[in-house]
Amino acid sequence: MIERFAEGVIRWRWLIIVLTLLTVMGIGKGGENIVFSSNYRVFFAEGNQQLKAFDALQDTYSKSDNVMFVMTPKQGDIFTKEFLTAVQDVTEQSWQLPWSTRVDSLSNYQHTQGFEDDLVVEDMVEEGVVLDSEALERIKQVTLNEPVIIKRLLSKDGSLAVVNVTVQMPELSENETAQLVAKVRELKELAQAKYPNIEFRISGMVMLSNAFSEMAQSDMATLMPMMFLILLITLGLMLRSITGTIATFVVIILSVMTAMGTFGWLGWTLTPPSASAPTIVMTMAVADCVHLLVSFLHNMRNGQGKQQAIKESLRVNFTPIFVTSLTTVLGFLSMNFSEVPPFRDLGNTVAIGITAAFLLSVLFLPALMSVLPVRVKVKEEHESRAMMALSNFVINNRQILLWGTVGLTVLLVSLSSKNIINDEFVKYFSTNTEFRQDTDYLEKNMTGIYTLEYSLNSGEENGMSRPDFLQNVEKLTLWLRNKEEVEHVLTITDVFKRLNKNMHSDNDAYFKLPDSRELSAQYLLLYEMSLPYGLDLNNQININKDSTRLVVTIKNLNSQQSIAIEKEINNWIDANTEFASYYVASPNLMFSHIGERNVKSMVGGTLLALFFISLVLILALRSFKLGVISLAPNLIPASMAFGLWALYDGNLSIALATAVGMTLGIVVDDTVHFLSKYQRARKEKNSSPEEAVRYAFSSVGVALWVTTFVLVAGFMVLASSDFGMNSTMGLFTALTIAIALIVDFLFLPALLITVEGEKNV
Repeated sequence: MIERFAEGVIRWRWLIIVLTLLTVMGIGKGGENIVFSSNYRVFFAEGNQQLKAFDALQDTYSKSDNVMFVMTPKQGDIFTKEFLTAVQDVTEQSWQLPWSTRVDSLSNYQHTQGFEDDLVVEDMVEEGVVLDSEALERIKQVTLNEPVIIKRLLSKDGSLAVVNVTVQMPELSENETAQLVAKVRELKELAQAKYPNIEFRISGMVMLSNAFSEMAQSDMATLMPMMFLILLITLGLMLRSITGTIATFVVIILSVMTAMGTFGWLGWTLTPPSASAPTIVMTMAVADCVHLLVSFLHNMRNGQGKQQAIKESLRVNFTPIFVTSLTTVLGFLSMNFSEVPPFRDLGNTVAIGITAAFLLSVLFLPALMSVLPVRVKVKEEHESRAMMALSNFVINNRQILLWGTVGLTVLLVSLSSKNIINDEFVKYFSTNTEFRQDTDYLEKNMTGIYTLEYSLNSGEENGMSRPDFLQNVEKLTLWLRNKEEVEHVLTITDVFKRLNKNMHSDNDAYFKLPDSRELSAQYLLLYEMSLPYGLDLNNQININKDSTRLVVTIKNLNSQQSIAIEKEINNWIDANTEFASYYVASPNLMFSHIGERNVKSMVGGTLLALFFISLVLILALRSFKLGVISLAPNLIPASMAFGLWALYDGNLSIALATAVGMTLGIVVDDTVHFLSKYQRARKEKNSSPEEAVRYAFSSVGVALWVTTFVLVAGFMVLASSDFGMNSTMGLFTALTIAIALIVDFLFLPALLITVEGEKNV
């Protein structure tokens, strides 16, 4: 059957070439529909519990997506006329940014004062007021003692200030964030030029979203050219055939076009994880081509004609290439169990690319090679000395290698338990990126961008003015402010205490909560009527005034620490307060919880992939025994990799959990090719296990070395990404693939000889 297929490919070669090119061009046009996502929400599925809570919070109160202009005077003192004028200027300019709904800063902070029975509300730095030494000292004394400002708009030591811009984008286009960030950066550059004695940095959730988009575009612009260069050098050296190298590159390009064109036609959105799909497809597409071309060129060097060499290469390699492609596709499809939609898109896109690469390798590549000129020197058949030496070493030391591998595996598996599920979304970006640098600076010198946002419900309309409700909020606030992990607490009780003091002639003895509900309601009404547009209390109070938002800014904690403090706070609220109800949400909580959920979901996906891969191997090899034997070299690499990862890092990220099923599908490839050649020698040549092992090494050893080198190089290119999810996945996968080759070269042959002895298959 395969012989007839091979003859058909040669006979209809021109038709296959033309139809393939036309089909891929049509599919490839879908790439014009691809857009880059600039929203961190794409990492969460629609039914995600934490996302639903966050959406509810944003629907109840104002949006919390923001841009933070971090301003640091070079001389170290912010209480100067030049600096405060600059803050005032940036504040006014920030109102002009697209979709800006609120701007909070040191200059427009609504300072309240009481004069007899009147409440005066005014900007902290009023326009037109002369900033003499007396005015500057007054501003300093007020702001450094105001809990609403300290570590939110002003560092505790007064060394830097923040202009916080809240935005509410219409979310009608993926370009909105990029448009906004372009204006933000333009404003920053203008301010930097105007105020050279001030350093400007930018952070906030909008910049986080934009960083995801920029990472996706950066990876596609840098990683693909790097991979092309590596492939060009590797294939040229290994194949020693210009025609074979060119043909392989054509297959790679067509595979990528098919994958990304389909991606575009399906209307998927490109994210940093899915942006690595072209690099992975390029890497995986090489393997099929190398196996076919190595056999083809080997046959020609042994004197076969070109057409006959192609047919023989197809006959020998079609089944193992089909099996390896199928198992690899199953591994990548297991990523659909991930809780992170971009990883599902990555898995599906690569699966499409691998399927295309298989079809192109067995149809287009042989057809193309049959029409292109191929020149090789005919010489006597020879075997690779290195591979023969390796096979003899393995045969002679099989017991040591077998039990040594078992012992090392047990040791590393025991170490793997030291890994912990952990993530920190700021650290998804390397220190080379602007967002990471500016956010780290902000966290080090003032505050982080991680928050826990609580909605505390009183249970009745206007109930938030009740003294008992406010006392519960205040009790929670004071407890939180004493916690080491907490940087700042934005609470409505600070407003009520300040108003109570103002309405008692600014007597410090009255800096406490009002005694009655009626008084609280009157203060609140009086204050709200005095606030300018855009600086109301909608960010802290809902429309019915039955709930309030409490924003707890915490240090940049990892996911385990974030979940731990969330549980601690919730337990304290349950034990010490009497709110009608409450819930908590924030972007960093969403990222923290998704890692844990992703691991649990991927366990099921990986086990299912393992079951189907094992079933495919048993059917393909037509041997239950060999199918079971293949499980060991397929499971050992990931087990060892986890143990080594515990020594290297110890943190299991979202990407790492998702990559397990993917690597399972990839590492099977070497095992399948080795076993297929081993089995062919046993059946067709009636070889002993030792002879079959030698044959497998001599016939497929070099190809396995080449394909593994390309795979490791490809994923190490991915590991060089400035986006942590991609770099982690790339490094772990490269490590696993490298271990897989060692296991297949040293452990698998020893296992086969030990299990089979001198018996026939």
